[in-house]
Amino acid sequence: MGMVSVRRWAAGLVLAAATFACAGQALEKQPASVYHARRVALAGGLKGGVAILFAAAEPVLDFMPYRQDEDFYYLTGWNEPGAALLVVAASGRERGYREILFLPTRNLRAETYTGPKLDADSPGVTAATGVDAVESMTALPTELNRMIGADRKLAWNVWTQPASAQAKALVGFTAATLGEDQPAATPDVTTLTMPLREVKDTGEVALIEKATDASIAAQRVMFHAVKPGVTERAIAGEMTAVWMEHGCERPAYSPIVGSGINSTTLHYSDNSRTIEDGDVVVVDAACEFSMYASDITRTVPANGHFTARQREIYAIVLGAQQAAIDAFVADKSTINDFYRKDPNSLDTAAYNYVNSHGKDLHGQPLGKYWLHGLGHMVGIDVHDPANYPAVLKPGMVFTIEPGVYIPEEKIGVRIECDFLVGADGKLIDLDAALPHTAEDVEAAMRGK
Repeated sequence: MGMVSVRRWAAGLVLAAATFACAGQALEKQPASVYHARRVALAGGLKGGVAILFAAAEPVLDFMPYRQDEDFYYLTGWNEPGAALLVVAASGRERGYREILFLPTRNLRAETYTGPKLDADSPGVTAATGVDAVESMTALPTELNRMIGADRKLAWNVWTQPASAQAKALVGFTAATLGEDQPAATPDVTTLTMPLREVKDTGEVALIEKATDASIAAQRVMFHAVKPGVTERAIAGEMTAVWMEHGCERPAYSPIVGSGINSTTLHYSDNSRTIEDGDVVVVDAACEFSMYASDITRTVPANGHFTARQREIYAIVLGAQQAAIDAFVADKSTINDFYRKDPNSLDTAAYNYVNSHGKDLHGQPLGKYWLHGLGHMVGIDVHDPANYPAVLKPGMVFTIEPGVYIPEEKIGVRIECDFLVGADGKLIDLDAALPHTAEDVEAAMRGK
């Protein structure tokens, strides 16, 4: 076998190994045409410019699993670190639309620890990525220099991620290659990806539903696991096991299992307390399936039975959620209006319900014990980006999660469900299979 043949044989083995490694942990992707259409849609907002987005870097610590940059994944479906995407918008006769994925030089020594990766020279890499062209990362500054050299105005129309160190380094180096004293200011590409990501396509909804189904299964296990004497961390652990069994890659966020006084801390995640008889337990825990998140909260009584006061607060919170549902009108209602200045906000409807039902121990309304917005968008991020207060349109997925937190009484109650605005403008509760009322929660804890 000649040297060239040996190299081709070795490359084939590497590609086969990479394919095998990815198959064991592959994310469920949509067709390549879907990601291409998103890139074309992004180009439509670039005003004749170019967009450069970078993949997330590989984590340093072994216990930190790799997670792709959200915008990069939305546009490519590519789940390897260190890549960059260039989208070139058509600009009259000067330029036509182009898209290039740049892959980094492989580190074969590191790959013995992290697994095989693909580069621009890997056989079949263009088909594997689904991007029109694949080049080495070393070609990116050369390509950008060439385009700006031919059209100097383009330097002010290079859209990048504002928090990306790689983008800042590239823009700075490009300025140096062009003989400029300092780089031009670059527009924020996330202002263009955000509205694209707000409305989910059917494939995205299907992935969110799979994350939600797994999250519901874990919540059902939680109903049976919560008991006096059990640690909060043990509950989180049992739920995590369910997510993994359902093919999910990770929690969508740090699980919150807050018992007793911890139920009144919004983002409590230490999960170190032992649950006691008489506690209420706020369990805000859900998972990701193929990068798409769910977000569910249920509040349960530690001993399986709400006290009269706990039940009263629970009913008020559930009533607030229902008030928001009843007030919903597609293309008009808004979410996450924290200061309740928008008369069309669901926040206002839910808050008014809380503030007009029930009192604290001093006879004061309960509105001051609701400390957060009513909900947020859900997607590749558990808190998907949006301009809030966001008008709710068909295809959007969001949470409705009113809560009342009274430290003086060690009672915190939050009820959170994921909702999809259907094509007909009606709300679809993605968590409908999970108990909502206090009676149904108690029944679930009894195994019914």
